[in-house]
Amino acid sequence: MNNMKENKDKGGRFGLLCRLFVSFAKIGVMTFGGGLAMLPMLERELVEHRKWVTHEEILDYYAVGQCTPGIIAVNTATFVGYKQSKVLGAVFATLGMVFPSVAIISVIAAVLSNFADIPAVQHAFAGIRIAVCALITAAVVKLAKSNVKNLAQILIAVAAFVVIAVFGASPVVVVVGAAVAGLVLGKFGLLGKKNKEEKK
Repeated sequence: MNNMKENKDKGGRFGLLCRLFVSFAKIGVMTFGGGLAMLPMLERELVEHRKWVTHEEILDYYAVGQCTPGIIAVNTATFVGYKQSKVLGAVFATLGMVFPSVAIISVIAAVLSNFADIPAVQHAFAGIRIAVCALITAAVVKLAKSNVKNLAQILIAVAAFVVIAVFGASPVVVVVGAAVAGLVLGKFGLLGKKNKEEKK
């Protein structure tokens, strides 16, 4: 609540809406690879720089984004925008996230067919795909360190990975299953208690 109040004080609500648009536009234009690849940028901009949300909230938004229609990064932008400035905040944050992609893809779509078969272009995209894998891995390791801390949490994480990687289960099924497991294990105190002072 304090962060939200501070953001509103800097230029009023319109200033906050502009910052939401610019921040998400910056994330949208600087990140390659889509939803999961945006996680490092989202953390850096929203958690560390703007302090609009916490690491835990980003994970919560991603989890809900997996269970709802649409692109994860866009859904996350909508959640963060709504938290900061209700419906208008959600609209400005979402528009900021999609605007660079719409503008850039519109240009690329017009010319890509002429260059897609050039070996140099194919090699460049191959390099980008590798970098995206590294970005996702770094984000996963960072999030795991702060959220997977005891045996029960490790078991949920491993089970979720196996169900998706080996059996190809839908992310929705995995998220719902993990939520049920969290409810059951939490009832017996096996997940550990969040330190409220850390969250503040």
